[in-house]
Amino acid sequence: MQNGGDKRYRVAILGATGLVGQQFISILQERKFPISELKLLASDRSAGGKISFNGTEITVEEATAHSFEGIDIALFSAGSDVSRHFAPIAVKQGAVVVDNSAAFRMDPRVPLVVPEINPEDIAKHNGIIANPNCSTIQMVVALFPLHKVNPIKRIIVSTYQSVSGTGKAALTELEDQSRLALEQKEIIPHVYPHQIAFNILPEIDVFLDNDYTKEEWKMVEETRKIMHAPDIAISATCARVPVFYSHSESVNVEFTEPVSPDGARRILAGAPGVKILDEPGVSLYPLPASATGSDNVYVGRIRQDVSTTNGLVMWVVADNIRKGAALNAVQIAETMVREGWLQRDKEEGR
Repeated sequence: MQNGGDKRYRVAILGATGLVGQQFISILQERKFPISELKLLASDRSAGGKISFNGTEITVEEATAHSFEGIDIALFSAGSDVSRHFAPIAVKQGAVVVDNSAAFRMDPRVPLVVPEINPEDIAKHNGIIANPNCSTIQMVVALFPLHKVNPIKRIIVSTYQSVSGTGKAALTELEDQSRLALEQKEIIPHVYPHQIAFNILPEIDVFLDNDYTKEEWKMVEETRKIMHAPDIAISATCARVPVFYSHSESVNVEFTEPVSPDGARRILAGAPGVKILDEPGVSLYPLPASATGSDNVYVGRIRQDVSTTNGLVMWVVADNIRKGAALNAVQIAETMVREGWLQRDKEEGR
């Protein structure tokens, strides 16, 4: 990252042993985030192990009420209940929390940020900044550059989400079930309500009273908040597919004015964080297998939506653990440091 000075920061990672926590560590190293001290925190079950960071072995500590003393930035990926408990404690002890859970996303006092879209919202924080849902992040990174040129009226999105979004146990379950299915042996699901191997589950998170799942409703509410567009009509269907990493999305978009696929490609070609893969004649389009491990949001299959006026259809793929979670949170921290918003809040005394 580009850092305006030589100042270095004390950083804590809550949930350091999970999939996203491990990516936090990797990305902080890759991007050379200015760290003077890194504290790795987890539950009592996961504490005690050692993790390497910049050539140094760091012992994972159990998170306690005193864990955030002296910390400048705390990156959280440990579930909503844990965040609701520890985030106020961390803020009171002087840290700014970037939280990957759903705990604070729709709190009007908490910025919900994708740095390519609404970085200025970071400056409004009161100690907590929310990281959006993984499926929301990749969709808005692809759509917002188009929305700025031609306001979006309606979005219909269907997602095909990898099991890594559920955590390590889901990765193991898919691997084990795939082997059992190929051996024609009995499969008893544990992580999911049904077999996930060679199957698709149109259920992510719990069902709400309106028969949408919570995951689907997150995409509706979070997109409107991030894009500052409360009037966009949005409907989502979210499905879990037997893929280890990276989420895919089919997105139908209706704009205010006519738009051509070539015009959309030109806009997206210059958009931050977006990479176009769109040559269907040679079967070039985004794939979860090739997106895994990448920081980009890949867009392809851009075509006219013949079912409506002023519409486009596109296929959007991104690594849900990187851009969909850890990278976005680190980018928020980088922006906060670069713009001086962390220091300003400390000086004003949150």
